[in-house]
Amino acid sequence: MDFLFVLLSTTAWANAGGAIGAGLAAIAAGIGIGQIGKGAVESIARQPEAANDIRANMILTAAFIEGVALFAVIAGILAMFV
Repeated sequence: MDFLFVLLSTTAWANAGGAIGAGLAAIAAGIGIGQIGKGAVESIARQPEAANDIRANMILTAAFIEGVALFAVIAGILAMFV
């Protein structure tokens, strides 16, 4: 009987949703930053004289993605405990 209560409990589903959301945010951020790095390396290979500008833009964009991912992970963790 307790298992059925836990299965139907909204708290349990919120905890699972928060954990899944936090994990997906972290995975998506990793994929996004990997794509940015890939594009930057390809761009530098095509136009080596613009390497400094490309690198600066890559770092700035990766920082923005990392910031958004951090907020998403924190929101997922808070959803598990609230």
